[in-house]
Amino acid sequence: MKRQPVDYSGFSLRRLKEPRFSHIRLLGGWLVYFALYFLTENLIPAERCHVIHCRLDDMIPFREGFVVFYVGWYLFVAGAVAYTLFYDVDRFKHLQTYIIVTQIAAMLCYIFYPSIQTVRPAEFPRQNVFTWVLGIIYAFDTPTGVCPSLHVAYSIAIVSVTLKEKALNGWVKAAAAGFALMVCLAVCFVKQHSVLDVLAALPVCLLGEILVYGKDYWMPKLRRAASRGNP
Repeated sequence: MKRQPVDYSGFSLRRLKEPRFSHIRLLGGWLVYFALYFLTENLIPAERCHVIHCRLDDMIPFREGFVVFYVGWYLFVAGAVAYTLFYDVDRFKHLQTYIIVTQIAAMLCYIFYPSIQTVRPAEFPRQNVFTWVLGIIYAFDTPTGVCPSLHVAYSIAIVSVTLKEKALNGWVKAAAAGFALMVCLAVCFVKQHSVLDVLAALPVCLLGEILVYGKDYWMPKLRRAASRGNP
């Protein structure tokens, strides 16, 4: 079933308090996140950061081709936020709240337990368009503030919201879940994150799942399951 676009005619910043447009204020979470990201990246010295590393990191080879999924993640997130904003306000509220929860949890970790990863290759084993893109990413994105991985957290948030949307086709849900999985692998194969960063994102997402869907989605399911189990 194709959704009709949300009517934003007449919108202005002065009307953000109106119920019709109040959900747009959730986008302000991105402004707070980017401000905190800038501060943590520039005010926390690398010497204070804890190295995040495990033996499995050394067993995972560097594969620059995975940068396609790493960079594609930006479109994945922007597309999910934009689609829900313009076509499904309720889903937008769920997704954006979920993302804000992960942002707050991650930023608290970055501030009180600053982290750094040391798995990036000293030099690329070959030169191609993928390593060229990765060189830009490495130069732009410092190896600090990595645990938990927000690449992973946002991806799981999008998949969670997508899978609960009954109006979407099964192939759309499968594609979203498959792409999210590739992103989770990509952060390790392009050496932007340790496996520990990926695992640390899971409890963060669990918190988001509980706060966003615990009361209205999971609790009714648990009650129905419990009632079926009782004679």
